[in-house]
Amino acid sequence: MGSIVSAAATSHTFGSSAADPMAAERIQAGMAEIGRIVSQSNPDILIVASSDHLNNFTMDAQIPLAIGISDEYVPLGDMGVPKVPFMGSREFGSAFAAFCAQLDFDLVPVENVRPDHGIGFPNAFSNAQGKAKLVPLYVNTVMTPSPSCARAYALGKALRNFVETQRPAGERVAVLGTGGLSHWVCLPESGNVNAQWDRRVMECLTCGRGAELAALTYEEIFRDGGNGGLEIATWAFVAGASGDAKGRAIYYEAMTSWWTGMGGVVMDVS
Repeated sequence: MGSIVSAAATSHTFGSSAADPMAAERIQAGMAEIGRIVSQSNPDILIVASSDHLNNFTMDAQIPLAIGISDEYVPLGDMGVPKVPFMGSREFGSAFAAFCAQLDFDLVPVENVRPDHGIGFPNAFSNAQGKAKLVPLYVNTVMTPSPSCARAYALGKALRNFVETQRPAGERVAVLGTGGLSHWVCLPESGNVNAQWDRRVMECLTCGRGAELAALTYEEIFRDGGNGGLEIATWAFVAGASGDAKGRAIYYEAMTSWWTGMGGVVMDVS
């Protein structure tokens, strides 16, 4: 059987350091630390879960849950991510989609995608040498209706079951959920950051309370974390994939100059 050798969750944006250079430096260091931990777990497969930002999936084709099945991915290049090709794993993505179909998950296989910053940026700092095969997993929280934390949490549990029961012996899988934390996009509240809520989300993971995170409703998240906060569904995915292991916070900054809360955690899955 295979194993999940590392799991983490992190915000997936980066802005100008001009307004608060020390905070930006701490965020950069935190992301680098998460990348180091993921890289040093020596994964064969790196699953990066994120929402697409209307670059591959538009409102004309609202796909809530999807998985990449390409042999290679070229990042879109937004947010300065180099357009360097990365190996994919058609076999892993296709097999997981088929496994999920048996569990009544409509996980749509997608091939011709160019990962935007939600996947490309975290992959760049955790898989810079391209040693792991990248498998993009989309939890598209910009879609209507948005995938719930409960559904993402269950999908994470399904992934763990799949890796441990269906994959080849010795296969090493890393899971990285990206997005959030609190931010309001194109709304009157844009610029607000709810640090108390952000820390609660992080605490749910670090204290092994994934079920509590999964119980958050759309209305609660939208109220306390904004429409951008809906991206924490990928954090719920990581909680499920981690088997509700505990973890530790790596960084947090309430970046009002970036209009978002920024944070990251790693899980103790080994």
